[in-house]
Amino acid sequence: GAEQQQGQVGTPEDQAGRFVDVVGGNINDVWTQKLNGYEPPKVVIYEQGTSTGCGYGQSAMGPFYCPTDRTVYLDLGFWQEMETQLGASGADFARAYVIAHEFGHHVQTLTGTSAQVRQAQQRAQGEAEANQYSVALELQADCYAGVWARNASAVSNGQVALEPGDIEEGMKTAQAIGDDTLQRRGGGRVSPESFTNGSAAQRVEWLQRGYQSGDPAVC
Repeated sequence: GAEQQQGQVGTPEDQAGRFVDVVGGNINDVWTQKLNGYEPPKVVIYEQGTSTGCGYGQSAMGPFYCPTDRTVYLDLGFWQEMETQLGASGADFARAYVIAHEFGHHVQTLTGTSAQVRQAQQRAQGEAEANQYSVALELQADCYAGVWARNASAVSNGQVALEPGDIEEGMKTAQAIGDDTLQRRGGGRVSPESFTNGSAAQRVEWLQRGYQSGDPAVC
């Protein structure tokens, strides 16, 4: 229940919670403007593990979106891991980008894109083709994160303003969590047919595409 989700005052969970509230609120404001009938997702911050409408969520999974309960799940461990292991920037924008990406999956659920892709995956010939659809969904969510970044300052009267260099930090994160980077770090060979998130270069390209136009239609 709610009690478990409220950490003690001053805990890392509190700081993360405040950050997620501000950024999440701003992302919701952007999408309320950009998408007719937009409804915000629920957001749950957890440590180690939590039950979700999509089964049991573990911190090893990183942040994820569950379409069944329309909830963004953010685990605290991933913030630390992003900074220490992935070499991603600890800058706030890097974290905000991850949140905006998960909200992007929520937008896909609201627009019906996710359902269309699931149907296409069921008809797909083999795993490689099914994975291509997953990659497309992930890159669109990156593009949506760019759309948010472009509009963040305007909808918040500058309260959530990106500074010069923020998008570069987001790019660094996109590169750090691109499939090929993660596969290389895991010591495995890079096998594009198993990519489910897209290569680092693709993720950077789509994040930029959304940011440059600020219009979800380009995604």
